[in-house]
Amino acid sequence: MKKTQYLDWADFEKELLVKPGFEEVLKETQLEYQIARAIVEARVKRGITQENLARTMKTKQSVISRVENAKTVPSLTFLKRLAHALNASLQVQFKL
Repeated sequence: MKKTQYLDWADFEKELLVKPGFEEVLKETQLEYQIARAIVEARVKRGITQENLARTMKTKQSVISRVENAKTVPSLTFLKRLAHALNASLQVQFKL
């Protein structure tokens, strides 16, 4: 069986940064990526599957997947429900 080689993010980002316009797109989507990553990390730390989280939140697993893959930007209401379902606190901050 052939083993698939994956680039780590740093190497992949270097490749992408040489493409015209990518750097701007990266900056524009950085917040969505950070939100998605924080959600995945919190869910995994709790040992909860997307399906179980969705059931707890009374939504569909596909909704959780879209949020975790930064395909959609979650509302503040969704994030509050998510924090409650994960038994976590939600923090928003502005860094100056």
